[in-house]
Amino acid sequence: MSSWKKAAKAGQRIHKERHQPESRAHLGFLEKKKDYKQRADDFNKKKRTLKNLRKKALNKNPDEFYFHMINSVTDDGVHHEVEKEEEHTPEQIQLMQTQDLRYVTMKRTVESKKVEALKSQLHLLDAANQTPSTHTFFVDSRKDAKNFDVAKRLDTHPELLGNRVNRLRLKDLETMEVASLDREAARCLRKEKKKRYAELAKRIEREKDLALVQQKLEIKRHLASSADSTSKPTVIKKGTKNSAPIYRWKFERKR
Repeated sequence: MSSWKKAAKAGQRIHKERHQPESRAHLGFLEKKKDYKQRADDFNKKKRTLKNLRKKALNKNPDEFYFHMINSVTDDGVHHEVEKEEEHTPEQIQLMQTQDLRYVTMKRTVESKKVEALKSQLHLLDAANQTPSTHTFFVDSRKDAKNFDVAKRLDTHPELLGNRVNRLRLKDLETMEVASLDREAARCLRKEKKKRYAELAKRIEREKDLALVQQKLEIKRHLASSADSTSKPTVIKKGTKNSAPIYRWKFERKR
């Protein structure tokens, strides 16, 4: 059986395409059949496309109108859709025009770390955006309500009434070795706390703006990378000043 296999194999004729002769090496690479086949297939495909377009042009009604005529243009023989400008704030436009995606991502990371640091320092105990709380006291008569002393009722110092947390009682203040409460010092502390919370609110707002600009730049990068693709993405939601646009790409199997 093995001798038969050897004889059958010996009877096969192997066809090999020759390479470019040395005398013609200056003319470049010698085209093989597979190269010619690929070039011929591409030529015939373009020929069929031109034939179909010519047929459509001959059968077209000159009085026909559809809205896609005004939503698409041709530049230098290349047909593409008309891109409508999205709504942006002046700050977002300046960032998108002068900076790239890596810079915006880096600045957003820095702002996020600063926000977390401020939150850890302030603990958000007296944040202005918290839900205001109320404490109701009930008395027997209008006279008692008029002469009602909140500090005495809560057993604390009058300077500590504004504290929503860490409001010490008088007996705790007597046992603690603390300096006497100074109105000027307390006012400076409240002013500094208000200033820190204002800074925190501004940094949170800037971090949100940077996140929005980052999303828009990422979508622009994906659109630019898929510009040469045959399948175009579908617009699900257009972008606004406060939200990035949403596109849906058709699934393509990667070979």
